[in-house]
Amino acid sequence: MINKQQQPRRLPLGQVLVGDALEQLRRLPAASIDCVVSSPPYMNLRNYHMAGQLGLEANVGEWVQHLVEVLDEVGRVLKPTGSVWLNVGDSYSRHQKFGAPPKGLLLAPERLAVALADRGWRVRNKVVWHKPNGRPASVRDRLACSWEPIYLLTRSRFPYFDLDSIRVPHRSKTKGYTPKVPTDVPDWQGPLAGRNDGLAKLRIEGRVGHVLGGNPRDVWKISASNYRGAHFATFPEKLLARPLLATCPERVCTKCELPWRRGLPRTVGRLAVIGELAASCTCRAAFKPGVVLDPFIGAGTTAVAAQRLGRDWIGIELNPDFAAQAEERVAQAARASPVA
Repeated sequence: MINKQQQPRRLPLGQVLVGDALEQLRRLPAASIDCVVSSPPYMNLRNYHMAGQLGLEANVGEWVQHLVEVLDEVGRVLKPTGSVWLNVGDSYSRHQKFGAPPKGLLLAPERLAVALADRGWRVRNKVVWHKPNGRPASVRDRLACSWEPIYLLTRSRFPYFDLDSIRVPHRSKTKGYTPKVPTDVPDWQGPLAGRNDGLAKLRIEGRVGHVLGGNPRDVWKISASNYRGAHFATFPEKLLARPLLATCPERVCTKCELPWRRGLPRTVGRLAVIGELAASCTCRAAFKPGVVLDPFIGAGTTAVAAQRLGRDWIGIELNPDFAAQAEERVAQAARASPVA
């Protein structure tokens, strides 16, 4: 582990930096990170017994402000092609002083998303993480909570996104008729409505969609973590597969730092095969893995998932005990399973 007083000269790959997230982010080079995946402390739900910890603010407004400051610095270290996946949960108020009437949701995720949008972030998705094994609730005047949001955020309009690597099998089948491609915009369609003329063209060709499969939906049914370590707020490794595969490049140019991009699918016999990666620049330089950063790495799940998928990683953790635990967990995972 790198002590918070030390200044890393190079990108500290494969290390957990111990200290305040904002301070450690300021020590990282600008535009050096390909992808950020993190789950910061929720508002007043956990006490990590560390001075200066985020999550024990007096009200939800202060919590939002502190996270916005962290995300401002994340935006500085993020490459223009980069993306951020942010898992944030909500809390129920016990007093108006927390920012909402008693027994009312603080709406912390929504407040944070709006604040980030006001700071120039693009909220590209709000993924529903459905937890089928969520804890039962004893309350009698509302429904039990079984999901949390995960926001996909970008700074640029056209970030890196490898959709082909996460496509899912099609559910529908061809229906034996030829659909018509719409040529006119319906009079009921508003200015922000989308069109499905691309899908209609594919069906005219006798296909139900893209040869490699469909675009995953934004509701992910994944059980909550069963990790038994000392850290009591971890997310499951399975939750990180799509974010890392889609937005943390498998290969990056060592000279210009641009991600390699995937070519068109190939056909082998009757099977469609995912396209090969190729440099998107003219540097003719070697490549290296993309880098994922977790500013609140906790038990190290992001690092374990990145390592399994052949990506580089950097973590930040305020609690030195949790940082040591995360590094040991990563080391154990490396010994138990080779890099993909």
